[in-house]
Amino acid sequence: MIIVGFDPGIATLGYGVISTDKRGKPEMIDYGIVSTSKDENLAVRLAMLEKGIKQIIDKFKPDEIAVEELFFAKNVKTGIAVAHARGVILLTAIKECGKLYEYTPLQIKQALTGYGRAEKNQIQQMVKTTLRLKAVPRPDDAADALAVALCHAQTNKLGGLFSIDKSTYNRG
Repeated sequence: MIIVGFDPGIATLGYGVISTDKRGKPEMIDYGIVSTSKDENLAVRLAMLEKGIKQIIDKFKPDEIAVEELFFAKNVKTGIAVAHARGVILLTAIKECGKLYEYTPLQIKQALTGYGRAEKNQIQQMVKTTLRLKAVPRPDDAADALAVALCHAQTNKLGGLFSIDKSTYNRG
């Protein structure tokens, strides 16, 4: 199974691509970022994100996509922009793949470390260890996206519990 994880962001959107074998053993395929310039207006930046997300989906043809949920931001203006970016991810993913899942930061931390309040560096080390990498993936947004993908790989055995069902999309 191929899973793409996304860490939403307006300036830097992280993605991580993993595969799992029949036993659920994960392997890293690719990771990186889609970036936008702060000099562009919001609509152009969102279009740039959509194009990048679509290219990732077209290239890796994931079976499932996992996205980190947005809870709050310290800076409301930044939080709104990230929410817009997250909306682009959700829309593009459901249209292009159809199998979309969402996880809270607490769920991701719990799945990777067993502790829902783990620090960022603990998550990054678990990504490195679990995927048998030589170094922690950089930038942080890409490592976070791999963490989202790994969380999904570990929890997707629970069926549709975290799914945004495409059948709902098709009915509307």
